[in-house]
Formats: sequence, C-alpha cells, structure tokens
Amino acid sequence: MKHLYLMRHAKSSWDEPSLSDFDRPLNQRGLAAAPFMGELLAGRGIDADLILSSPARRARHTAELVRKSSGFTCPLRFDERIYEASPRTLCGTVAELSDTIEAVILIGHNPGFEGLIEFLSGRSVAMPTAAVASIALKVNNWSTVSAGSGSLEWVIRPKEEMAAAKR
Repeated sequence: MKHLYLMRHAKSSWDEPSLSDFDRPLNQRGLAAAPFMGELLAGRGIDADLILSSPARRARHTAELVRKSSGFTCPLRFDERIYEASPRTLCGTVAELSDTIEAVILIGHNPGFEGLIEFLSGRSVAMPTAAVASIALKVNNWSTVSAGSGSLEWVIRPKEEMAAAKR
C-alpha cells in the first residue's frame, strides 16, 4: 500500500499586482500556517520518503517551511507539471514515482488537488490553503494509481487546528 499526502500551498499575498501568479509569495498568515502544519504532521507521526512540490514561489516556500519545521530529512523535489495541473496530470505525475517510495507529500494548488482527491477516493472535500489530506492508496506500485484506488483518511485544515491549539 502506498500513501499520498496532498497539501495545498499556504496563503499567498496579492499585495503586488504586478507579479505573475507563479511568482506570488506567501503572506503573513501563510508564513505562520506552513511551519505549523509541518509540526502537526510530524506530531502525527507522518513519515515521508519524498516531498514533491510545484515550483511556484508560494508552493516552493510552503514545501521548504514544512520540511524544516517537521524535521523531515527526505528529498524535496520540484516538478513544473504540478503548477496549474488537472487531476489527471497530477495522477500521471504520481504514477511516475519510484516504487521504493512508500509515502509522498505532494504540495500544490487547487482546483487540481480537490479534483485529485475526488478522482482517487470518490469524496469531495474542501482544501483551503495549507490544508493536508491523507489518502491511503490500495496499490503496491505507483504506476497503477487510478480512479477509485484511494481512500481518504482525513483532512486537516490550519484554521481549525490553530484555533484548537490556542485553547
């Protein structure tokens, strides 16, 4: 069985309208949420063999903050296909992973991520910025990932988790 964690990039800034969508940075909320979620993943005992991210500035920074705050020592790679990807493109990207990888954290964007969750699990869930979804895949080889081959285990959302941590 393989495990896929989908994380939407943290909240980005719209303060500089001259920047392209690809180059938008994280805003203050995103800069707080990304490391918080990394710590939360580590606290849940999540272990990843790879973090694979969109190279868009906000996704790249999210991936770097999550990796650092979680203490993950796995490789961090960037794949241009993840930026603005459809669920099928994302599935194809995952299908190319080496079978030596058991668990991967994929960091990217909506609407592709919400669509991929529905494609793999048949469930429709909201993925706000910095949310993480855990999908258990009923496959032994990444190349056999297909529609309905996953089961959505949980979704954690930073706003809810940060509010709970303050109580």
